[in-house]
Amino acid sequence: MKVTVIGAGNVGASCAEYISQNEIASKVVILDIKEGFAEGKALDLYQTATTLGFNTSIKGVTNDYSETRGSNVVVITSGVPRKPGMTREELIGINAGIVQKVSENVLEYSPDAIIVVVSNPMDTMTYLALKATGLPKNRIIGMGGALDSSRFKTYLSLALNKPANDIQGMVIGGHGDTTMIPLHRLATYNGIPVSQFLEEKVIQKVVADTMVGGATLTKLLGTSAWYAPGASVAYLVDSILNDYKKIIPCSVFLDGEYNLSDICIGVPCIIGANGVESIIDIELNQSEENLLSESAIKVREMNTALSDFL
Repeated sequence: MKVTVIGAGNVGASCAEYISQNEIASKVVILDIKEGFAEGKALDLYQTATTLGFNTSIKGVTNDYSETRGSNVVVITSGVPRKPGMTREELIGINAGIVQKVSENVLEYSPDAIIVVVSNPMDTMTYLALKATGLPKNRIIGMGGALDSSRFKTYLSLALNKPANDIQGMVIGGHGDTTMIPLHRLATYNGIPVSQFLEEKVIQKVVADTMVGGATLTKLLGTSAWYAPGASVAYLVDSILNDYKKIIPCSVFLDGEYNLSDICIGVPCIIGANGVESIIDIELNQSEENLLSESAIKVREMNTALSDFL
């Protein structure tokens, strides 16, 4: 199995690292537009193989999409962060142009690939990738829900002082600090609702911390996070390539599910060899439905900036 990661920055390199070291794929290609950058990252990663004991081959290339030929999964991390003074429309305009071009180049050499979108604003870039490529909706997946859910479970683990892997929970809605919806009502500790262990005010703090999880790390690090995003992508790719059919919240195209249509937004999905095998339509209460509707409105507002590309 072959995976291509577009973008050799921190997130892209972390994706490649986790996919390689866990032998999720037999071949990993890292592509970047900066001369020698992907080659350097790939060589550095490959030199850990004998120490860590993995056999995945890793290759870096500068803007040569022919080397991505035959990829089963392509991860798009390309794009620029929002800079001081840059409007939302300007950011979307720049990243939309990048994601559109990358998607076209990828499909020229890997027409059957499943595309995982990481670039921000992620729900909007996922929608663009779907519309620009014309691919079936099961083959375009935004990874934001996987990352947001991992942060939610981490904050619950810290609040409970219990092992993180004993916690179950998910985040739906948009991948943004005003659009995501941590479903605390459904979160459990070994099958027991967390509400039996935590007071409501503590749960609400966990929700609030989750929603600003990315911003918190940016403030601490001075740049966007990369370990958890990279691991979340690897987790998603693993379920695709090994057909695990895990339930993973992802940004996918909705066509009536959750009473939403013509939008990519985070919902629980079964992820397997075909990409999005199915969307799980869980029963939300009225408050959660209202939050999802509000989230969708904000995501649609972002999508209006794509008018020049669609």
